[in-house]
Amino acid sequence: MRELIIEARINEYMRREQGNPHVPYLPGEIVADAIACRTAGAAIVHFHARKPDGSPDHDAETYARTVSAIRRSSDILVHPTLGDVTLEAGPEQRLAHILEMAKDPATGPHLAPADMGSLNLDIYNPQARRFDTLERIYKNSTGTLAYFCETMKRAGVKPYLTCWNVGFTRCAAAFIDLGIVEEPAYMSFILTDNSFLGGHPGTLQGLRAHTDFLPEDRRVVWSVIDYGGNLLRLASAIIAAGGNISIGIGDYTYPEFGQPTNAQLVERVVALARDVGREVATPEEAKAMLGIR
Repeated sequence: MRELIIEARINEYMRREQGNPHVPYLPGEIVADAIACRTAGAAIVHFHARKPDGSPDHDAETYARTVSAIRRSSDILVHPTLGDVTLEAGPEQRLAHILEMAKDPATGPHLAPADMGSLNLDIYNPQARRFDTLERIYKNSTGTLAYFCETMKRAGVKPYLTCWNVGFTRCAAAFIDLGIVEEPAYMSFILTDNSFLGGHPGTLQGLRAHTDFLPEDRRVVWSVIDYGGNLLRLASAIIAAGGNISIGIGDYTYPEFGQPTNAQLVERVVALARDVGREVATPEEAKAMLGIR
């Protein structure tokens, strides 16, 4: 069985007041977290640029400065988001900062996300028995996704095929079949817990709804996220099945363990992997496994 790729998802849009003061906001904090996660065993770091107050920062210069500092300090693979303009901007604007960074080897990201479909982003409030929002739609047309994947390929950036439900997974398989996405493809299955209903629940049944539709005749590397829930409950099963782990306090603050850092979560995954009998991939090994040049 191939080595385990661990991705540290260090901040997303999580705010510190939601339960964990270790969520990094500023570029220096993100860089320090990336280095700590690499030391703990992560091969990839995923981050969202943030302002000092924790709000999203989509400035291309902020992203470039952060990626450059990570790459000067560590060999960890870098995976920035497309940013907080995803609800209202066109595909060119959403991808612009990735393409600008890719022009320079010092700032070029190794991966960038392509969410393989559209979904409602509204949050259900079970205590109040209501939806807190009603009109948040994450729109990703097939044409937009083709633009993302084809343009990333030309820029030398690996598409990270994010799949929120089985329809996304089937669309990703079609993109692989069409050659829009090169093999080995990298697919990430997002399970969702708590108040977010956009993905399959964070259970083995929810995960199987994705893995049952993996294309059998294609080379696919797959990973799992639990947005809003404790991924460690499923981690041993995922690792034993040949999957990979994408984890961090950006997705869930892990109050079960107090207020852990991202590096401490990575250390837990490393220990689980070794219990199962899988070694952990270095960034160079992950690059080879994913076909990143």
